[in-house]
Amino acid sequence: MIEFREIDDANPALTQSPMVQAIEKTFAYIKANGGIGLTPSKAFKRTFVHWAATEFEWPGFSDTDLFAVNKVLNEIDFPPLMDLHDVMIALKIARHFKGQFKLTKAGESLEGHPGRLFGIIIPFYLFEVDHLRFSRRVEQPLGNWDIFFNVLHVEAEGGVTGGDIRRVLYGEPDVDEPFDYLLSDLYLQVLRPLCWTGLLQEERKGRLRRTEQSVFMKTPLWRAALRL
Repeated sequence: MIEFREIDDANPALTQSPMVQAIEKTFAYIKANGGIGLTPSKAFKRTFVHWAATEFEWPGFSDTDLFAVNKVLNEIDFPPLMDLHDVMIALKIARHFKGQFKLTKAGESLEGHPGRLFGIIIPFYLFEVDHLRFSRRVEQPLGNWDIFFNVLHVEAEGGVTGGDIRRVLYGEPDVDEPFDYLLSDLYLQVLRPLCWTGLLQEERKGRLRRTEQSVFMKTPLWRAALRL
């Protein structure tokens, strides 16, 4: 069974988590501006989305990456921001109130406490969120989080490619298939969420077959947060 350790707020490993860092910056934005404006559909307004794209410096979703394919940014164009919005609402850290996204008392109690924030947000995000919700396919990678964590605990110690992780878990891909859907699903459901939480880091290699060639390595946060 996967067990998370409590992490001290001053632990420098917490800086490895894009998710924790982004939520803390969102807290600061709300405090400075009184809230985040919402569209009629209750998405974040573009003003905040543009700010977040610059300030979050999210790996793979920097403002340069996002504006390379979009003239303006809506929340749906910034997938990590959509996940943060949904998770903060689900955990009642924030709420929608009169056209604004505001912190609840529970959220305000987490300001300045990144260790506590990690302990609340990350297990929920990994285990409860549907990471394939925007996928056109309904298949789920075979296995469970106990298997994924324990395999990666060994394989990602010194760095391992996405292709090698796929082969360890499921064997060789079908050479007659033009696209490895299983590896794609594994990335979306397991590897990318672990990188967004800061437990893994991804070193990207090339463009075509990027996931297969990318190298995944455990961060100091993995050792600080997990008891396997």
